[in-house]
Amino acid sequence: MSSDTPAITDEHPPGPDGLPLVGNQLAFLRDPYGFMTETAREYGDIAYWEDPTGPVYQLNHPEYIEQVLVQNNQSYIKGNRFQHILRPVTGNGILNSEGAVWRRNRHLIQPAFAPDRIEEYAEMMTAFTEDALEEWDDGQTRLFHEDMMEVTLRIVARALFGVDIDEHVDTVGSALEDFMLATESLSHLVLPSQVPTPSRRRIRRAREELDAVVYRLIEERRANPTDRDVISKLLEVTDEEGNTLSDEQIRDEVVTLLLAGHETTALSLTFTAHLLARNPTVEETLVDELETELEGETPTMRDLSELTYTERIVKESMRLYPPVPGIVREPAKPDIIGGYEVKPGATIRMHQWVVHRDPRWYDDPLAFRPERWTDGMESDLPKLAYFPFAAGPRRCIGDRFAMLEAQLILVTIYQNYHLELVPGTEILDLLATITARPKDEIPMTVHER
Repeated sequence: MSSDTPAITDEHPPGPDGLPLVGNQLAFLRDPYGFMTETAREYGDIAYWEDPTGPVYQLNHPEYIEQVLVQNNQSYIKGNRFQHILRPVTGNGILNSEGAVWRRNRHLIQPAFAPDRIEEYAEMMTAFTEDALEEWDDGQTRLFHEDMMEVTLRIVARALFGVDIDEHVDTVGSALEDFMLATESLSHLVLPSQVPTPSRRRIRRAREELDAVVYRLIEERRANPTDRDVISKLLEVTDEEGNTLSDEQIRDEVVTLLLAGHETTALSLTFTAHLLARNPTVEETLVDELETELEGETPTMRDLSELTYTERIVKESMRLYPPVPGIVREPAKPDIIGGYEVKPGATIRMHQWVVHRDPRWYDDPLAFRPERWTDGMESDLPKLAYFPFAAGPRRCIGDRFAMLEAQLILVTIYQNYHLELVPGTEILDLLATITARPKDEIPMTVHER
């Protein structure tokens, strides 16, 4: 891409031809990862295609992505497409709310992710992981992703809401799982909202199951408030007229944090374990670092500064398999990107999956090479050549929480176990949900060290 500012044109960028009425939507939904990669490689830094909702601009260069997410972020909203997927379960939580509501609630939730609070969570993260490992037996085959979903759900419930969710973990976990899987259905995205498809019935059941638990948690916190958990803080807030948040508004934030607070970290750990099993020399280097720096002791947050290779493994895993593979925005007012005018009604797509695997930024981009993450390499990267947690004002509120959690869980597991993929297991297909998740389970045989 030239550093010169392109001339402004009324034409749209080049892109793939679509079908009548549906445009490129079916091609995208059938193979989103292949479609967006091929589109970027064939049509360049900004590509244009269409679907039934209107024009789509796919941004494939970090500079253009930075313009939308950071520099001109006030010109963009998450928009109807994103809300259409999330709102049936998460309501108007901070993932998909806009404007004053989003600013108010993010401000209220932010203290839960302050550095001093995150340090408090570290011991809890290792303790919950050690509890989970007590159920493992040498030589046993485990459904690893399922294990990670459960432990991260327990951690986020205790850390953010001050509750042990043991009696509800199966209900909440299965409801959130049902919701995520239902969003993969083409009918959920294509057919009018009033059509009662199986996926929509599944989403409705998931919401009912979540509501039964979450409203109970709200009532418990109303009766026994604390000065530290998120629910108590939301119960305290009043607007300029002295009105408190409704239980439904609080419920939306709780469900949003439960979903976002465990799904992405569990996926990151699943992909990391898979990559380590496929790259034994990387695992050997990891274990050597753990033995040298920890000498068998339980890891703490302070230890992480010495576990540099561990951090590089997590970064490299999220480069190859970003848990959130793409970001969607809609222009609230016209903007110029790469010389092309984008107007309200368009959809802007920015895909970590594409940019993180671009050979312009990463040598041998499909290889799992944690050692690539040197200080010099990172300083040479364009700002948004790596953005697993998005960027700008709407950067993931829990990014530091997630990185701490992923590293501590990873360290605790690999101190104690070697994980071996069951023969024939491979991540070949990823579902097209809000996150990138394996289509099939990832069974792993665990061996005590």
